[in-house]
Amino acid sequence: MINELPSLRDTVEQYGLMAKKSLGQNFLLDMNITDKIIRCSLEAQGKADFKNENVYEIGPGPGGLTRAILKANPQKLTVIEMDSRCIEIMHDIKKIVGEQLQIVEGDALQYDFTADRSAVKNIVSNLPYNISVPLLLNWLKNMQNFASLTLMFQKEVAERITAEPNNKTYGRISVMAQLTCKIKTLFNLNPNCFVPAPKIWSTVLLFEPLATIPPADILQKVEKLTEAAFNQRRKMLRQSLKSVANLQQICEQANIDPTVRAENLSPQQYLKLAELI
Repeated sequence: MINELPSLRDTVEQYGLMAKKSLGQNFLLDMNITDKIIRCSLEAQGKADFKNENVYEIGPGPGGLTRAILKANPQKLTVIEMDSRCIEIMHDIKKIVGEQLQIVEGDALQYDFTADRSAVKNIVSNLPYNISVPLLLNWLKNMQNFASLTLMFQKEVAERITAEPNNKTYGRISVMAQLTCKIKTLFNLNPNCFVPAPKIWSTVLLFEPLATIPPADILQKVEKLTEAAFNQRRKMLRQSLKSVANLQQICEQANIDPTVRAENLSPQQYLKLAELI
């Protein structure tokens, strides 16, 4: 049924769909690549398809990844889009696939992904560059509600997410992601794969929830700790975290030297501090 749709390039031409910088849009028009994203994600998860599972896509644009997801037979695909031109394209797809595709016109940052508890949930998205990190942080704090996140980021953002301690790219997003997920790099994408071509490479990451995820209140403390520590990453912890009551004693209990810097602590050490506060 998906094959009945016009090509992506014809769709873009039909709707005069020039990417909007204000919405962080860079369109992926090569179906070989969008199919590869889904194939690699499913293989890494040991799945054949998304049968009996729900999928969410943010910023579907002209619908290349949307089509690839639908080929993997989800129970339901919900697309969330702010651009009215792309909403029209989604309605064209819905005419073909019917109620399997649900369309939400709005801001993904305001969408409640935890509301639907009726099926296994996955998110698959070429994320708008300008909101990729805030979106990811929101999902990580509720990771127990998802089976997987398959997300494309600017390569430098992906490197921050997967960075290890004692690395200049290691930061708050590294800690939050690694405390909640097993993360796998699926592949990198050349800028020339996109229209318009961005200035840097992109990376597709797969996030799967860890068997044990810290409770929400502890994750909230980790987020506040890491925000304070990495906002002054060149300072010692005793300075960057001086707002924490009894910091010296807490560091002693956690067997952490308060003279080290933010990037020297592992995710598990931040977790330990949060549990003691």
